[in-house]
Amino acid sequence: MTNTTTALAVFFVYWMIVVLLEKRGILAKYNISTYGPILMIRTLRGQGLLNWLARPRNFWKKFADAGIILMFVGMFAMLLVVIVSDIALLSSLTTDSMPEPSSFNEARNIFLIPGVNEFIPLTWGIIALVVTLVVHELAHAVLCRAEDIRVKSMGLLVAIVPIGGFAEPDEDELFGEEEVDEEGNILGRVNPKATQKQRARILAAGVMSNFIVALIAFALLFGPVMGAIAPVGNALVMDVQNGSSAANAGIEGGMIITGINDVQISNVSELIAYTDTLANGSIVTVYASKDRIVEPYEVTVIQTADEIKTGIAINDIVDESPAEAVGLEAGMVILEIDGNPTETPDDFVSYMNTTTAGQEIELLIRTTTSDEPVSYRITLAAHPNPENEKGFLGIFYAPDGIRQTPLGITVGEYPAKEYLELLKSIPSMLTGIAGWIIIFGLPIVGFAGEGFPGFTGALTQLYQPVGWAEPLGVGIFWIANSLLWIGWLNFYVGLFNCMPAVPLDGGHVFRDYLQKFIGGIVRDTEKAKGLSSSIAAGFTILIIMSFAFMIFGPYLVHGF
Repeated sequence: MTNTTTALAVFFVYWMIVVLLEKRGILAKYNISTYGPILMIRTLRGQGLLNWLARPRNFWKKFADAGIILMFVGMFAMLLVVIVSDIALLSSLTTDSMPEPSSFNEARNIFLIPGVNEFIPLTWGIIALVVTLVVHELAHAVLCRAEDIRVKSMGLLVAIVPIGGFAEPDEDELFGEEEVDEEGNILGRVNPKATQKQRARILAAGVMSNFIVALIAFALLFGPVMGAIAPVGNALVMDVQNGSSAANAGIEGGMIITGINDVQISNVSELIAYTDTLANGSIVTVYASKDRIVEPYEVTVIQTADEIKTGIAINDIVDESPAEAVGLEAGMVILEIDGNPTETPDDFVSYMNTTTAGQEIELLIRTTTSDEPVSYRITLAAHPNPENEKGFLGIFYAPDGIRQTPLGITVGEYPAKEYLELLKSIPSMLTGIAGWIIIFGLPIVGFAGEGFPGFTGALTQLYQPVGWAEPLGVGIFWIANSLLWIGWLNFYVGLFNCMPAVPLDGGHVFRDYLQKFIGGIVRDTEKAKGLSSSIAAGFTILIIMSFAFMIFGPYLVHGF
């Protein structure tokens, strides 16, 4: 059974339980409403806490005023992103260069729900989502009380896991009482207690709180937390020869070589330079790190005159790429391409630059399961960048290739130090648009499409806690991952809520300010209200259609 099938089965069972509990009146007994499979869990508790938090009213009003300004900045930025994306997709239709469907187009990845969105890890995602929802809705509630607007209840929206939160203000006080005709049709809302300024403050408070939490989380992550993380080394063990002295000593793939005898090793070049000086048959002590614990291993040096083919190691595979289609995997090594040796990345790049989409190439691969190289024939795809006409394979590779050593192991260079420095430099990039784009897509796209979901998996082998974080051990990685996802999710949710689409916070604020602007021109309140509502509805439809186009456009061109 696939993960998707299992998830659907669990969700179906959950929904049936919800239906059963609702029919028996158990949910209503605990003030829980249902909207299909979604539970709306309300509580009347916390009113005293809200009143206490709202006491510094002038502070909260200034806080929300700043939020209104940021909301309009975010509104412009998100609207620009939507328009640019639409133009790019429409242009690709005319040039027959529409990108093929990928995980980025899947509807489930539009929603920021851990366990549904494949890019958001379940544990860190749930932590980040709960923090995001609590600060957003709590800010709405506190500003309601600061502006003397009643809060009827607070609570969570749950569908197995929390998917939203809410503070339920008195809508009659905030937006006005519903006006209905003789047939019971709702005509609109009239006579709100809250002024347009008060309503804008209440709505902008949630966005402002998300941005503040994102700022704090990122400041801690890129500051003291990453400052307490250091690379173990760059010399990564890619493979260990069966039956070799290194294998017998216990050295494994994925370890980091930190030293040989009394010589400290920080990269592959230093390792190769030192091992070339070792006498055949001599025994050396290799220091290798596993799970950030460095241990010594006694290894016999075996110098050989035979020519050993080196190549470039595959670090990762692009989803739904030609490489994935033929079964290439991380850990494999590319030895040749169409008979041409690929001893360095430059060899590989130089040849790939001569290829075109649809061209068939042959790769000679050293796999992790066979002693003999295996040949793969692959038809290259069109490059994701429409301006790049070369063929696309879809791999990420080790930047300095891999090297065979007389220790019975092959090693590859992973730029752990450089990658960490690049992450630390992100705050300094925020003076330009590139830095904000990197932050916006960091966990999903990263710097070059690889994504940075945090210090997880093999990446944790390359780094260790230092300084104040040393006693924490792997705990520093848990802190870093939590801060990464709390910061990113708050930043993303804040921006998303800025969009001028009702019922998002930005949609309501946009409509109110537009009504005020139009009212100052036409001098007719009802006409201004109707025009602003129509324009806001138009923007809402535009944004919904744009998202639909982003999701389904590639499928309409290339098929489902």
